[in-house]
Order: sequence, then C-alpha cells, then structure tokens
Amino acid sequence: MTSDKTIDVVAGALMRPDGSFMLGSRPEGKPYAGYWEFPGGKVEAGETPLEALKREFHEEMGIVVTAATPWLTKVHHYEHASVHLRFFRIWDWQGEPQPREGQDFAWQRPGQLTVEPMLPANGPILKSLRLPSHYAITCAEEIGVEAQLARLTEREWGMVQVRERGMGRAELADFVARAAAIVRPRGGRLVVNADPAWLEGWPVDGVHLNGARLAALEARPDFEWVGASVHNAHELARAGQLGLDYVLLSPVAPTATHPGAALLGWDGFAGCLKDGVPLPVYALGGLKADDLDVARRHGAHGVALMRGAWR
Repeated sequence: MTSDKTIDVVAGALMRPDGSFMLGSRPEGKPYAGYWEFPGGKVEAGETPLEALKREFHEEMGIVVTAATPWLTKVHHYEHASVHLRFFRIWDWQGEPQPREGQDFAWQRPGQLTVEPMLPANGPILKSLRLPSHYAITCAEEIGVEAQLARLTEREWGMVQVRERGMGRAELADFVARAAAIVRPRGGRLVVNADPAWLEGWPVDGVHLNGARLAALEARPDFEWVGASVHNAHELARAGQLGLDYVLLSPVAPTATHPGAALLGWDGFAGCLKDGVPLPVYALGGLKADDLDVARRHGAHGVALMRGAWR
C-alpha cells in the first residue's frame, strides 16, 4: 500500500565534459540502502529547489555547486511515500566529492552502467542521459538528397531526425536506408518523422511525431525512441502523459520553416517548463549550435537544429 505523503526532493547529476555522470549509493539506515541513485535530498521549508540542491551536495559530499541547470521533474510512488523529484544537471563545482555519509560514488557513462541495483525512480532518467545535447533534422528537400547525405558524413550526430514531408513512401524508404548507413555505424540514432506504420522493417531507432499524430495518439508507438514536436504547454503535457522520450519545443526564434508563426522567445520557452516536465525538451527554431548554454539555462536538454545543422 502506497503512502499518501508526498515529499519534495531534489537530485543532481554531476556532469563531466565527456558526458559521464556520477551516481551514489544509499547509506545504511535509509530506505533502499545499497541502491544506487543520483545524489540529493529533501527540500526544506523556505528553500528553492536550487538552494536545496546546493545545500545537499555540500552536506553529502563537501562540494560547492557553482553551475547547475534545471532538467526533469518526476513523481514516483514508493511504499513509504510519494516523491516529487526535481532533477538538475550540475556542470561545474568546487572541491572533490567526499563520502560524508558513508556512501560510495561511481562515475558512469550513458548506457554503460557498472553498478546495481538502481533506485526504481531513476530508470527513465538514465535513458534521458543517453540523448545528445545537439539534435539534427534533415532538410534534403531544400539542399538536395546527395548534399544532405554528404553533410551527414561531415560529423557524428547522436540523434538525427529524417523530416522529408515531400517524399513519398518509396523515396523516403530509400533516403532513410542511405542515411541510416551513415549515421548508425557511427553510434548515432535515426528517427523518422512519418506514419509509424510505414517504418516496420526500416533501419531506424524510432519515430518522431508531428503535432497531428501526437494529438491523435492513444498509446505510445512500439519503438525504442519516440519523440514529438510541440508548441505549447498543453502539447508538452500530452507527450509526458504518453511516456514519450523527448520533445522539440518551438519556435523559439524566427524560422523559415514556419514564417510568421507566433514566437515563444526564451521567456515563453521557460514558461512552458515552469511547472516541471517529465521528459527532455529540446529548444528548436532559428537556433545555432552555440545557443546550447542559454537553452540549458532555460530548462532545455539541448538544442535541435535544422538549417543550422548543415551550414
């Protein structure tokens, strides 16, 4: 039987430049002792989540957090309580982590855990850490198929969305096969913005849903990675309810894809995330790769680039 008590908690992932992150073990005397988790603790009365994060990391491991950005919000129901978790990613700190509460620490790489068992609430968080900071969207209809494929070879992308709405099914299948042969051997993932039913047997890692498909969806499609394009807090909440893996929230700035569309701006983008979101959100629309830091400060997981990816 689950308790009706809800506890506000903050947790943080110390992030190294190579993408690795720190996990800590729960000390003896606490529920789930010996389980691994992202360090953190309860929010005390009168504290903001960021203040609580800084206090907890200083108390637990003796470091001073100097740069952290909001990330995900989850609600998890344990037997002893329901936990409202606000996750941050911590990019800079002073000092070296020390086990002040008898816990162990371990640096881990996304998708390559070497410690177990994990605290149950953290499974989706670990998957989210596998998503890259920069997300690319194809525009072969503008620059040409051969030019687009050539651009894909110029660097490694962690995630590429094929978005070619003018292609028929056969033409799209051929393009996807050629793109997959470039992206996937380099460790990248390929998702396709198309009818999920088309993708059976295609060399893809997932599907990306446009607004109409998201609105019509009754259950999450059966792919490892499922994302969606959203434009407001209502659509964002819908994606969270369906258990999608990420969304692209747009348009932040003017873009040729949607000329004349109402712009979110950074304030509007952050406003859609102000109550917390359970899945990673990429900022999209008129952005450049070096907009990453400002996007993170406003709660984004990263930035999505269409034309900006191929210039």
